[in-house]
Amino acid sequence: MTNPQQQQINWYAFYTTPRAEKRVLERLEGEGVTAYLPLHRTPRVWSDRIKLVDLPLFSSYVFVKCKAFELFQYLKISGISRIVFYDGKPAVIRQSEIDAMAEFLEVARGKTLATGDEVEILTGSMKKKAGKILKIKKKYVFLRIDQLAATVCVNIESIAPLNRIK
Repeated sequence: MTNPQQQQINWYAFYTTPRAEKRVLERLEGEGVTAYLPLHRTPRVWSDRIKLVDLPLFSSYVFVKCKAFELFQYLKISGISRIVFYDGKPAVIRQSEIDAMAEFLEVARGKTLATGDEVEILTGSMKKKAGKILKIKKKYVFLRIDQLAATVCVNIESIAPLNRIK
């Protein structure tokens, strides 16, 4: 006789090998599995450029929606290390928690720069200088840098909001 709890469709979590989350998501979706990988966009700085990249909100975790007994067949998918367990059973993630992650990411994605925001310059000769946004154009912003008593024009991808604890 099958356990009714094993027949319910719930969200579960897989732990993946390092930096394999996106490939695991593709493979799971290729198998027809409903899967979710919460991604957030963040600037990454290299010596010659800045690029906005999508990184997992939780490193090495991918969420799947399926029946509990189906989890074990997905362990064969390359990049999946193990099922996340809690109290001896696969950990069930509530739909409200998945929705909260999606809502958080949507709100965070909607945050845009505005006149008066304090930002830090990430590259170039003004690297690590902080300033206040005076004006925003399509690809550039004008910043007032009080340390230098100057106004500068900077590529919008070369700045990041200044995180200050109040």
